[in-house]
Amino acid sequence: MSGMDIRKPSSHALHAFDIRPGLRYANLHVHEEVILVLRAHPVTQIPWIINAVFAFFILFILNFFLPDFLTVSQIVFLNIFGFVAILSYLWFNFLGWYFNVGIITNQRVIDVDFHAVIYKEVTETLLSKVEDVTAKSGGFIASLFDFGHVFVQTAGTEANIEFFHVPRPSEVTKIINQLLP
Repeated sequence: MSGMDIRKPSSHALHAFDIRPGLRYANLHVHEEVILVLRAHPVTQIPWIINAVFAFFILFILNFFLPDFLTVSQIVFLNIFGFVAILSYLWFNFLGWYFNVGIITNQRVIDVDFHAVIYKEVTETLLSKVEDVTAKSGGFIASLFDFGHVFVQTAGTEANIEFFHVPRPSEVTKIINQLLP
């Protein structure tokens, strides 16, 4: 594995693995700096994108058969409704990907999970309470695109933190271990 320099900013496609991105998290402490921001690997988002393309294709094909059964105004309404439903599906999946982030600072590990856009769950722990960091990756696609899961085990009764489908899980564990006191 190559040596990862966490002092040098690095940004990658779709911001799934950002070292020192220069952003501020709303609840940062004094002298706390964001070291790493993680999102699910973009490859893991392909299934819902394919579903949307397939749904657009089905909607398009239906337009050839619907004139036999429906009026023009009903077809227009059905197309508008279908188009809005598919765009909503795309939008909510994108928001789910974009706002489910892992943030690693020089003091804490933070996991922000948005569920159904209106519910937010934030789990955080101080680096001093981290007991163990484990990276798991399995399967052909995960190996090919280098993504997996990172599990941060904490001391005592604090909740453990999990980052799913993140790029370069072994480097994430290395960065967290470098930051441990």
